[in-house]
Amino acid sequence: MANLRSWIQIWPSFGRFFGILSLLVLDFKITAFADDKGRSSGFAASESTCKNTNYQSFLPPPYQNISNMICKPVWHTYELRYIQNDHTTTIILSAPYTIGWVGIGFSRDNMMVGSSAMVGWINKHGHAKIKQFYLQGKKASEVIADKGEIPLNNMPAAVATSGAEIYLAFQMQPRTPFGKQPILLAYGNKTPKNHHLSKHVDKTAIIFDFSSGYKGSGSNELIQMRKSHGIVGIMGWGLILPVGAIIARYFRHKDPLWFYLHSVIQFVGFGFGLATFLLGLQLYNKMQAHVPAHRGIGIFVFTLSILQVLAFFLRPNKDSKMRKLWNLYHSWVGRLALFFASVNIVLGIQAAGAGSDWGIGYGFLVSIVIVATIILEVLAYLKRSEMRALPPSFPMDPVHEATFPSHLTKGGML
Repeated sequence: MANLRSWIQIWPSFGRFFGILSLLVLDFKITAFADDKGRSSGFAASESTCKNTNYQSFLPPPYQNISNMICKPVWHTYELRYIQNDHTTTIILSAPYTIGWVGIGFSRDNMMVGSSAMVGWINKHGHAKIKQFYLQGKKASEVIADKGEIPLNNMPAAVATSGAEIYLAFQMQPRTPFGKQPILLAYGNKTPKNHHLSKHVDKTAIIFDFSSGYKGSGSNELIQMRKSHGIVGIMGWGLILPVGAIIARYFRHKDPLWFYLHSVIQFVGFGFGLATFLLGLQLYNKMQAHVPAHRGIGIFVFTLSILQVLAFFLRPNKDSKMRKLWNLYHSWVGRLALFFASVNIVLGIQAAGAGSDWGIGYGFLVSIVIVATIILEVLAYLKRSEMRALPPSFPMDPVHEATFPSHLTKGGML
């Protein structure tokens, strides 16, 4: 009853905390930004002159997750999709393809020599290949693989085919966003051997205006929201909730302190999980990003967390026969939720193209949690072994029948 009265007294504080947290999250809106023609948009709208290709179904993350890219026909049936913000320029080039290679180059002076190009092809084994080449000269020997001045970021480039078309996708981090940029388009009809390109069958050079695809303010707002979604999720599911689980497993000898710490920490962690879920919903409504695995696992994990909260209020008494089953359910559902949450964080970092810094940071956090768990598990095992090795606390001698001196008989007298 004392425990119940304590929870009744502190529960209004939890209610106020979650109410304020929900209002803050729901009030976090993505505002639309008008361009120089007064049109309001977060991302630029797609051009209607391009084919309506669902590239999200065959390109890997993060390219499948970038919606509403600007698309413009550039040469024959070549189409260039692009979008850029203050940090990243994403390009997807589509072109007709049967065999050979397709490339897009970037030049300073509209000339082939001295330019750098991204070239994609499908080899004779059916494997997709994409590489950067530096066009040092006009000879085949002067086209150098894995060299060039295209400022690629850490996200791997991708190439895929769909029907009779090939798609080259890559991301760059230029010092300043592109404006009017000379680009080269070319293709060859022979598959590269040992990464040596054959001579092009046809080529062209054009001045392409990337400035209409620059959305600094709107994109930055959306990027900040994605960062908040990631940070809150990592804090809740990567740090706070694992700490609460560690306390419940390894500090039960500090009764009842462990219970209050575990409960408070897990409720705070649930608040972070709720904020992560709401931010994810807003991102999906704004971007319509094609991330079925990340989204599905997120919904599954959030459902498990709700079940854990409900289980807290339905916890049987210690004397109840159901208490043992409840303990098994509560502990294993919690472990399952933490496992899938960690998997989903990795998927989210990959889908967002967040780069190596996020991966390294989360990996460091997970390593700390795992090392701490291993140390505490070893200490707990040693303590249990020590307790089993100790003799009983109150040894008792066996009861024997009373004995009498040999010179006396039972019932005799001195």
